Amino acid sequence: MLAEIDKDGLYKKVEDLIAAIPDDERASGQAYATRLDLCCRCPSLENGLCRECGCFVELRAAVKENRCPSVYRYWDKE
Repeated sequence: MLAEIDKDGLYKKVEDLIAAIPDDERASGQAYATRLDLCCRCPSLENGLCRECGCFVELRAAVKENRCPSVYRYWDKE
């Protein structure tokens, strides 16, 4: 994922944004892991970014109310 291609500490910035998500808005650890697993197998993933919407998948997956933007809806809200 993004950590593997980190440039200029970008992954650290994304981690900081994820850490700032309030607990009641953050996806559970299990949902987050499942979402990232699905994203890793998605043909729209490129260098940690979703080609469907341009988001950092780690950040999108961390928010409980977010959905997969793909037309295939690989994952839905928690």
